Amino acid sequence: MPRPTTSSPSQRMLRVAEQVRHALSETLQRGEIIDPLIENTVVSVSEVRMSPDLRVATAFVSPLGAKDTDAVVEALNKHAKFVRGRVSGALRQMKFMPEFRFKLDTSFDNFARINDLLKSPEVARDLDADDDRARDDGAKDDKAKDDKAKDDKDGE
Repeated sequence: MPRPTTSSPSQRMLRVAEQVRHALSETLQRGEIIDPLIENTVVSVSEVRMSPDLRVATAFVSPLGAKDTDAVVEALNKHAKFVRGRVSGALRQMKFMPEFRFKLDTSFDNFARINDLLKSPEVARDLDADDDRARDDGAKDDKAKDDKAKDDKDGE
């Protein structure tokens, strides 16, 4: 019987990705990579996605305090094999050590952009108009309930 295909990661992929993220974060925190660009930058690993066969780990990183974030990601990709060797001790339970690929995490930029949009005057005006309509509808509903209660009382 064929398995259903889904685009969401399996429970195993999520569990292994989280273990890899922790091991990778510890390695970067210890400063074991000898590269001036990486040594002077705090690198946050926000997410790791594993391939279905668990042989490729894509790490989404955010270089904090770096002027050229692309250069930091490029340096991490250059040292990916070294990182793979350093992380292997923490991941010895895995049959195959994953190949690391680093990508810039843009989710924080997206969150900031959405937050700015929600705080813009146009959206605030629309939200206030919706609140006014909801209050007016609520007042109409309360009046209708009062009228119905009054009719029921008069009918008795």
